[in-house]
Amino acid sequence: MAVVHRARFTLAPGVSRSVVIKRVRDPYAQDPAFVKMFLNEARISMGLSHGNIVQVFDFGEVEGEFFLAMEWVDGQPLSHVLKRSKLKGLAHLPAPLAVGLVLEVCKGLHHAHTRRDEEGRPLGLVHRDVSPDNVLVSYEGEVKLSDFGIAKAQLSDRPETEAGVVRGKYIYLSPEQTRAEALDARSDVYTAGVVLFELLTGRRPVEGDAHAVMERIAKGMLTPAHQYVPELDASLVALVSRALALRRDDRFTSAEDFQRALAEWLAYRAPLFPATTLRHLMGWLFEEELKLAGHEPRIPASFLRQVAIWTGED
Repeated sequence: MAVVHRARFTLAPGVSRSVVIKRVRDPYAQDPAFVKMFLNEARISMGLSHGNIVQVFDFGEVEGEFFLAMEWVDGQPLSHVLKRSKLKGLAHLPAPLAVGLVLEVCKGLHHAHTRRDEEGRPLGLVHRDVSPDNVLVSYEGEVKLSDFGIAKAQLSDRPETEAGVVRGKYIYLSPEQTRAEALDARSDVYTAGVVLFELLTGRRPVEGDAHAVMERIAKGMLTPAHQYVPELDASLVALVSRALALRRDDRFTSAEDFQRALAEWLAYRAPLFPATTLRHLMGWLFEEELKLAGHEPRIPASFLRQVAIWTGED
């Protein structure tokens, strides 16, 4: 749908930075609906400035080609992190690491959810597609939410994104999305909960073909997290269950509310968990990629001992 290039973006004479250029390719460039969605991502993202959101610097049209210039995140999508973890014997992430990661996602979501227009009116922005593919993890351990391509602001002029249209990856749809209902911030809370569930268990709360999955999501027929990982802390399982509640009113009221609950869990259940763990994990998982790029990861022996415990090799 879009061709992606890495480039240098000149901010001022002698000042530049690495960026990603997204360019709409044919036949999508000839599709007004797709171009509108692409430009919608650009407009929305240009108005977001937060450490947990991939920044967009510029967008427009050059010689009939639409482009988007965005922040280069030197790292990997969370989906790749999960796949590589399993290949290296880590069936699921340790709970404090998973919680800390989703906590950062919630910070970015809250920023987006609370944006206002020039007149101070809430935009009512909803990402609609929170998933491991759209969460980027840098080699330094930063967590950034990307791809607002199907996000929807309530004040926008895009009637096709109102109730009646289902968008997003079906595994990560909220119950209200499966019914093509109007969404709000709590819909993103739900999908952030799905991501947390997957990090904690290495599985998804529902699995199967699209029709069966959407039916189970719509009815709230989810597999409990502790069924996959019995040793999960009960209070953490309760937080995940609340985020995944069928009724929106039973979920956390906002991404910030979810983030605070996760932060409290970390403070009480894992107060000594090193903040550098995610960076070390990225170095361990993608050591070869980093070496090829000329960056030798520094992985402490203490972290490798911890990995041996996580993978059952100790």
